[in-house]
Amino acid sequence: MDKYRVTLTDEERAELQQMVSSGKAAARKLTHARILLLADDGHGEEHSDEQIVAALGTGLRTVSRVRQQLVSQGMEFALLRRRQPPRPDKVKIKGDVEQRLIDLACSDPPEGRCHWTLQLLADELVVLGLVDRVGIETVRQALKKTTSNHGSSKPGASRRTPMPSSSGAWRT
Repeated sequence: MDKYRVTLTDEERAELQQMVSSGKAAARKLTHARILLLADDGHGEEHSDEQIVAALGTGLRTVSRVRQQLVSQGMEFALLRRRQPPRPDKVKIKGDVEQRLIDLACSDPPEGRCHWTLQLLADELVVLGLVDRVGIETVRQALKKTTSNHGSSKPGASRRTPMPSSSGAWRT
């Protein structure tokens, strides 16, 4: 026996059927609406979770989670997408480490190199003891979110600079 039994009112059922028939919603929302319609035991056509999985091609855990969300938190919560919570513990480069990375990227490259690579920057952060380990993608993302530009106050490619005339005459 399922722990969470879905019983929809006539208005809720009509709203879900209208949403599914129009198809004008996000795919996830439509799938959750179909799950709720199939799981409804108010009209005597209740399907088991395994039958819903077979009919819609979703996961068993998804079906049970949508049932639980409807019963415990309501229709809107069961249909809408929840955002992932922020993960501050996963951000390795922030604050002082980020500032040090920018300073390092703007400094002269190591001997024998013409410029800093992401791998060189990542290795240097580890050598300096600022982080235990860091990947090049993390370094790239940290540098991308900054607006640092070598020698320019405006972000972007190269700006036009006026060129002096070779003839020394006035330009008209």
